[in-house]
Amino acid sequence: MKNKIVVALGGNALGNSPKEQLELVKNTAKPIVDLIEEGNQVIIAHGNGPQVGMINLSMETASRCNSKTPEMPFPECGAMSQGYIGYHLQNAIREELLNRNLEMQVATVVTQVIVDKNDDAFNNPTKPIGAFYSEEEAKRLEIEKGYVMKEDAGRGYRRVVPSPIPIDVAEKEIVKTLVDNNHIVITVGGGGIPVIKENNSLIGVPAVIDKDFASEKIAEILDADYLIILTAVEKVAINFGKENEKWLDTLTVDEANAYIEEGHFAPGSMLPKVQAAVKFASSKKGRKALITSLEKAAKGIKGETGTLIMD
Repeated sequence: MKNKIVVALGGNALGNSPKEQLELVKNTAKPIVDLIEEGNQVIIAHGNGPQVGMINLSMETASRCNSKTPEMPFPECGAMSQGYIGYHLQNAIREELLNRNLEMQVATVVTQVIVDKNDDAFNNPTKPIGAFYSEEEAKRLEIEKGYVMKEDAGRGYRRVVPSPIPIDVAEKEIVKTLVDNNHIVITVGGGGIPVIKENNSLIGVPAVIDKDFASEKIAEILDADYLIILTAVEKVAINFGKENEKWLDTLTVDEANAYIEEGHFAPGSMLPKVQAAVKFASSKKGRKALITSLEKAAKGIKGETGTLIMD
């Protein structure tokens, strides 16, 4: 086995509708299987922004149109998105494996990610989800449902939920067992279903865990060699979009932290990717994080492209 790799897929690898996703995952599977065919052990994580928003909006709309249709709590929407994204991904990867005469099993684990109920994020919800509303509608939802609503870039008001830091993965031993038996696992989908521990219970909370941080957590737990965070660009840049824009091949943890402090990376975009990469690379000697595009992942492992972050 060459390397144990956690691959964190971005939303651009999945599409915005079930039909679009079903087609896109066929292409997504190919570079993943490239890594597997080269002898790497691959664990897959993914985002779920468009998918969970679609499910949440559909259930809200159905409930408004028919009082007999219950509203779906947000953690359950996250679980639904894990299931249907996993269903598409695992079938696409299985088909690509068989096309190359590789006999391996692929499974999706509906994963709960434990967060701290005292996380400061619960006092400052920032993650927008669901539909856009007028100011009047937003005020009504705040009163009727207790939602926190914020204006979103001049496009209207949206519900915002907390984005707490992951501290553990409830199903980690199951994931470890599958990985140890050389099965391909899709896990912590969409950052995982956020839960808090209360005695023997795991209680779902309306929140969104950043998928890059959840991917970093499972990579640590599985003692991975690489965390590959896939995005729409081939490399990380400083001074992005400016005349002095510079694309980066390698970064030490100290260099990456300095660029973070200087504000080079956009919150909600490249910033969490770099932060997660830094956390993984500094968690144990020899661990490396790579940020690149899906199509360049195999080349990135060979040092031919991407931005490599190491201690």
